[in-house]
Parts: sequence; structure tokens; C-alpha cells
Amino acid sequence: MTNAIAAILETALYARDLDAAEAFYGGILGLETITRVADRHVFFRCGDGILLVFNPDETAKPAAPDRLPVPAHGTNGPGHACFRVAGDRMDGLRAHLEEAGVTIEADFCWPNGARSIYFRDPAGNSLECAEPKLWGLEQD
Repeated sequence: MTNAIAAILETALYARDLDAAEAFYGGILGLETITRVADRHVFFRCGDGILLVFNPDETAKPAAPDRLPVPAHGTNGPGHACFRVAGDRMDGLRAHLEEAGVTIEADFCWPNGARSIYFRDPAGNSLECAEPKLWGLEQD
């Protein structure tokens, strides 16, 4: 069988306070909100992919009989996601995050020269912005 998987389509993080998540990802990071369902989830467009932010208390519940049969899921504790950022945009991104009151936990270059910036969302998820060359991908 050939590898049919082409890319990651969506990434899920979990946050109980969806208002804070929406303000952070939409307001501070500038991601476009696609949809929000009350206190269950808020979804954002992120380049060619989608960032899903779920309330773990709600997604742990089984789907109602009149809903799509998405299995219950969730996690406890902070997750991690890494956003692709071109190297020439990293300094401006860091300045923007700091101006918004976001604490930078780490800012360094990996042995291959790729830069990463680490910080947290309001739910405590570990977020990273890294140059694509971190994984041997083409620079934007």
C-alpha cells in the first residue's frame, strides 16, 4: 500500500474556557474563527489546516442519537501544537506576543539552525512557533 496520508488536516487542543481560547487564538494569534458551538468547541483556520479547540468536559460525552456519530474524546492536562512561521517573521511575532502580555518560555535555535519560540495559551497548552526547516521542510 502506498502512503495515502498527505498531511495533518486538523489538530485538537482542549480548553475549558472557550471565551479565553477564542480571544487568544482569534484575537492575539489572529486565526480566523470558522465556527463555535456554545461551550463545546471553537474551530479556527490555520493556513491549510484547522485548529480545533474543544472543551474536554463536553467532548467526553457520547454523541446524541440525532447528531453525527463522532466518538467521545478528550484529554487531561496541557497539550502541544506547533505553528509554522517563516524565519523572517519570528522577531515580529515575538514582539507581538510580548506586547499582548504573553510570556515567552523559550526562544532558541535547534542544532539545524531552525528557531522555535514557546509560550502557553490561557488553558496552559504549550504552543510553539517554529521555522519549517526544523523538520527539513521548505522555508515559506
